Amino acid sequence: MNPCPCGYFGDPVRECRCAASAIARYQKRISGPLLDRIDIHLDVPRIEYEKLAEKRAGEPSAAVRGRVEAAREAQRHRFAGTGLVTNVDMGPRELLVHAALDEAGEGPMKAAVKQLHLSARSYHRVLKLGRTIADLAGEASVATHHVAEALQYRPRQLAI
Repeated sequence: MNPCPCGYFGDPVRECRCAASAIARYQKRISGPLLDRIDIHLDVPRIEYEKLAEKRAGEPSAAVRGRVEAAREAQRHRFAGTGLVTNVDMGPRELLVHAALDEAGEGPMKAAVKQLHLSARSYHRVLKLGRTIADLAGEASVATHHVAEALQYRPRQLAI
């Protein structure tokens, strides 16, 4: 969704002309419970022509596909015989086993729950996404940096 009715709030090139009350009203159109059900929220800023026209190649799709296939295989192995297929299928009980945080990870997660006012659903979604990020990295356990990355994908209120 756009950040405001005109779509230019926060744009470095074009000025937003929306009133603060219109921006707040626009952002509240999508309910918190609905936003809670979306795992990854990304801001997509304007890209300058020079970056779009760069000839430098990014990561090949085959490499990304290989990581995704390896992560899916790890999940198939992890959930063999359980009726679960992927990390998103885990409930709180499975999260305690497969996405348990160590002491180093508990601190940042506790702070995030307080500061970001995470609901129980959001908390569990962050853990599931952290588990998936760890799988994509080929790591057996969920580390603090996996949870930190998952937290970066939570929706943020735009500063008006």
